[in-house]
Amino acid sequence: MNKTTLAVALGIIIVIAGIVLYRNESAQDTTTASTKIEPAKTSEVIVLTNGDSYDLTASYVEKDINGVKYKMLAYNGSIPGPLIKVPQGAEVTINFKNGTDMNTLLHSHGVRMDNEFDGSQSTQEEMKPGETFSYKLKFPDAGMYWYHPHVREDYQQELGMYGNYLVVATDEKYWNEVNREVPLILDDVLIENGKINLSKEEADHTLMGRYGNVMLVNGETNYQLNATKGEVIRFYLTNAANARPFNFGIKGTKLKLVGGDAGATEREEWKDSVILGPSERVVVEVLFADEGIYAIEHKTPDKTYALGNVVVSNDIVSPYHGDIFGTLRTNDIAKASFDSYSEYLNKPVDKELRLTIDMMGSMSSGMGGHMMPDGSMMGGMMMGSPSPDGIEWEDTDMAMMNQMATKDMTKWKIVDTETGKVNTDIAWNFKAGDKVKVRITNDEKSAHPMQHPIHFHGQRFLVVNENGSMNDNLVWKDTVMVPAGQYVDILLDTTNPGEWMAHCHIAEHLEAGMMFEFTVTE
Repeated sequence: MNKTTLAVALGIIIVIAGIVLYRNESAQDTTTASTKIEPAKTSEVIVLTNGDSYDLTASYVEKDINGVKYKMLAYNGSIPGPLIKVPQGAEVTINFKNGTDMNTLLHSHGVRMDNEFDGSQSTQEEMKPGETFSYKLKFPDAGMYWYHPHVREDYQQELGMYGNYLVVATDEKYWNEVNREVPLILDDVLIENGKINLSKEEADHTLMGRYGNVMLVNGETNYQLNATKGEVIRFYLTNAANARPFNFGIKGTKLKLVGGDAGATEREEWKDSVILGPSERVVVEVLFADEGIYAIEHKTPDKTYALGNVVVSNDIVSPYHGDIFGTLRTNDIAKASFDSYSEYLNKPVDKELRLTIDMMGSMSSGMGGHMMPDGSMMGGMMMGSPSPDGIEWEDTDMAMMNQMATKDMTKWKIVDTETGKVNTDIAWNFKAGDKVKVRITNDEKSAHPMQHPIHFHGQRFLVVNENGSMNDNLVWKDTVMVPAGQYVDILLDTTNPGEWMAHCHIAEHLEAGMMFEFTVTE
């Protein structure tokens, strides 16, 4: 590095450090010892039937994390919020109240409800503090779904506003017989100097998204589950993190993959671990054959995070389902839901999207920095090539740059390659019943190539091709993580009329504009 380049790089570092220090000093301090805020309570299971109503309130709570109390946000006082259990085909009403001091909305992620109850800015004005709204929700699909805010997700979701819906299949043979079903919401939170530094004014960490340094399972830093020898447990996994992908495994066991976002997979598979991008769900079954302590882990190529333990006693479970667990089956019910789409799996691509970024223009000019032709910053501050697997597991290489990035500095883009339109200028129109093949390409030559979990509201889709490999094990999805330098073809099943959003589900990327709208007409 020559002296001029070194001087520029050092200048950038000094300016960044100053901005970061200012932001940390001015950010909201979420530590609290206040007696005015109720302590977070244990999440409840709420069983609803067709026609039932349930009251749900978002408000502040005081939560203990590793011995320190933090002012956080919760639904009905718990992190996660209540597990709402409903039968497939039911219609229920969620009477929601905004008890926070921010605007918010309640989005029921993956649920194919009527458009007006989507809880997004496409369908509803943001709810001001104290306002209420009744969401009438239909649940046509079995599986695990979740609810979260759709205003400043980077702030509200980070502080604990998330919860699950478990939709119980009408056909009791849809899933295998197991001894128990256990939902696990995977999350992380960024705690620095004893504080959760967040700004109500604007999102930060908009380059890579907010990667936390404290891992949470169902809101706990050291999650513990007691089990019995021989027990088969079906785990419903949800990734509620702002940005972090999880590679979930239970040491000493094998996972049987049986489901995804919106129901069961076509066939069951053995897995050592399963990867979930933000907002994705995965359903796995595990046999705990022997007494002992089984570590729940998140494993990246460079590090293993301990998430908790399953403690298995020597008591014998009854009834025993281990013989069923040992067999991999084809799920005929799930398979039947895909059969009528088989003729469309190899159809030509109808629409193409490219994921990229305009980055550092205002930042570099303000700092006197210089953008290199490959999209990197002089002095090696920015990377111009993706990781080998296309997944950015951590933000440690550029944590300072990520910390100070705002939506004015990072312009994440979804580009319609046919028209050249970007983000909210894109306005696709479909008719109900269209089978639309969409290719989503993640540009490896962008200024910062990384994975993006792309979520379509109100519809479901099949992932049919991943970087040239046809998918031979279909499952209904609403979110797909596209690694850097790769492409994914999805078959979008546009059956649900209305005006809908599609966006990256890294919360900070959504704040930085990475979304568009599409309309489905009857």
